Amino acid sequence: MTARFEVAAVLCDLDGTLVDSAPDLAVAVDATLQDLDMTPRGEAAVRNWVGNGAERLLHRALTNDDHGEADPDLLARAKERFWEHYHQNLCVHSRLYPEVAEGLRELARRGYRLGCVTNKPAAFTHPLLAGLGVAEFFPVVLGGDSVPNKKPAPDMLLEAATQLGVSIQQTLLVGDSITDVRTARNAGCPVVCVPYGYNHGQPIHDAGADAVIDALTALPELLQRAATP
Repeated sequence: MTARFEVAAVLCDLDGTLVDSAPDLAVAVDATLQDLDMTPRGEAAVRNWVGNGAERLLHRALTNDDHGEADPDLLARAKERFWEHYHQNLCVHSRLYPEVAEGLRELARRGYRLGCVTNKPAAFTHPLLAGLGVAEFFPVVLGGDSVPNKKPAPDMLLEAATQLGVSIQQTLLVGDSITDVRTARNAGCPVVCVPYGYNHGQPIHDAGADAVIDALTALPELLQRAATP
């Protein structure tokens, strides 16, 4: 990280950053497709499609195309079925990535204010965090339906910073994708990325983040170095 700044709050993306949720998302997607008499796509395909919200995921699954646009009526039917299936499989196979819990614990111990910001609806985000044992770290949790505009719009980051009582300039976003980098740039805050998440097969080192870390446990020391004159 080349920039020098003081960080008071850390906002974490959810899917691909804290949680590997692709297995449960794939179950919900394939069950939805089977309901519609369509061919299941499998987890490998879903992994490449995750990262831009459920609606975009369903467009891709229904058309079997990363840039596909599904028929509106078909999409509406699929969304209804998808949320039913995902509700039943929210935290069956999803797991925290290695060193996430340890990283969050150390950030909290050092006094950073923490928030979770995700395009996943809040009604699914809260139970997923609770089911994986990390809800206690996040006094602020915002989903895609918590603000007028989802990421990469800055709304979620600005609202989270306000709720945490810090300026956006003292807020850091931790994410896994180019969408997270764009969100941070739109909000005017720094961004650090992890390399193991969902970035559609593109190297996250090319996304323009301020830094890339291998695991969340590396973040506290990185922030300390960034704040040192």
